Amino acid sequence: MKILLVYPLYPETFWSFRHALKFIGRKASFPPLGLLTVAAMLPAQWEKRLVDMNVRPLGDEDLLWADCVFISAMTIQRESAREVVDRSRRLGVRTVAGGPLFTTCPEDFPEVDHLVTGEAELTLPPFLDDLRRGEARHLYADERRAELKETPLPLWELVDVRKYAAMNIQYSRGCPFDCEFCDITSLFGRKPRTKGLAQLIAELESLYVRGWRGAVFLVDDNFIGDRAKLKREVLPAIIDWMEERGRPFYFYTEASIDLADDGRLMELMVRAGFEEVFIGIETPHEDGLAESGKVQNRNRDLLASVKRIQRAGLQVHGGFIVGFDSDPQGIFERQIRFIQESGIATAMVGMLTALRGTRLYRRLLQEGRLLGDASGNNTAIALNFIPRMEPKALIGGYRAILDTIYSPKNYYQRVIRLLREYRPPQAGKFRLQRGYLGALGKSVLLLGVIGRERLHFWKLFFWSLCRKPRLFPLAITYAIYGYHFRKVAEKIKGAGMFDDGSCIE
Repeated sequence: MKILLVYPLYPETFWSFRHALKFIGRKASFPPLGLLTVAAMLPAQWEKRLVDMNVRPLGDEDLLWADCVFISAMTIQRESAREVVDRSRRLGVRTVAGGPLFTTCPEDFPEVDHLVTGEAELTLPPFLDDLRRGEARHLYADERRAELKETPLPLWELVDVRKYAAMNIQYSRGCPFDCEFCDITSLFGRKPRTKGLAQLIAELESLYVRGWRGAVFLVDDNFIGDRAKLKREVLPAIIDWMEERGRPFYFYTEASIDLADDGRLMELMVRAGFEEVFIGIETPHEDGLAESGKVQNRNRDLLASVKRIQRAGLQVHGGFIVGFDSDPQGIFERQIRFIQESGIATAMVGMLTALRGTRLYRRLLQEGRLLGDASGNNTAIALNFIPRMEPKALIGGYRAILDTIYSPKNYYQRVIRLLREYRPPQAGKFRLQRGYLGALGKSVLLLGVIGRERLHFWKLFFWSLCRKPRLFPLAITYAIYGYHFRKVAEKIKGAGMFDDGSCIE
């Protein structure tokens, strides 16, 4: 059987890094890890091809080659995913769909031939058995949680790793916390499940032997969910493997703010090669943290926690939200002040969104405040519920945050603040990665000569060369990130708004 795996297109968003990727000549941030893993679960004798629409267009000839088209997507890829399904139907090709988009709302896709929802380790085998017998059903679902020790190595040979800015692997699923607005626990549960140590090392080795050198994103929603195992087994093993291989990778991941409370864990992560961590800060307003069930952020000095992590050798990227019921009118200025003082250069600020499957969605549904489904773009100006704050005030305040934090002056100030706080022990080891010299040249031209931020760019350029020369490549990287963030912020700020406060994107 001929199987075509298709990864739909991401729209231009905060995390697409579309404008930044042009500097380094890459097509997309990461390969489609879920589809590559599913491909490894299919019979070895089947022919398999993969089209990542973020790397190249999907042609009719691709679809006509296939007996079956497998599609996996996030909510934000809904429009592109529906287009792939419709094109496949018109050409008479059977479709199989799974992943978060189809798992959370399978009823929205009756036109898909086979919906294989939930975790593929559980639902794909019965589908394949039925398919062999010619008895495949429309919907396959399983509420159980998969044993990750059964998850195979991704089929990396289906992609050209040179097209991507970073590789990605998964160590664990699930998060011990249950924030009201987050859908992770509904998808993967609260009990962290991990792969075996040998599995994890084998995944690192598989990337190494394919010639990959550089960034590896551990896509876990909370990497530190099982701290004891990390400190006892996993991180020491990664440290040994990295030393044996000449430290070919550097890692980044997502974690909760209580990482700041564990000095030993941070030390081991940095020694293992972790350089960046995304943390959901959400809000500096204590009532908002209480309302959203963000217990791990409560009753702590969030600013001090961020600085402890930075000083331990980990750059902090942060997520922030406005639109909680308890938000006061002054929340926008408080968010701006916190972001600037923290030195979090990569600050993703969004309006609260009610995603299907979350406790927030269920609560707002009961209160009669839902307006529709979320787009999945957590930085779009699009309310899918009736907020307590007057919508125009909320949207105006949100736009003010973006306008302020991504103005060249404020953004470059944050980068310098971060570089002052950040203390990486491996700073002396310079990595000249493919595309870096070209990116440096493009940044000088586009940011230092043409760009309206040129005065701030040159200030950062010479400040880092003189004060933090070993972090100069990082300074240029953040300058390029800032270019992307400003482009996205300009698009967000330009979104239209109707008189009733509803929006068009």
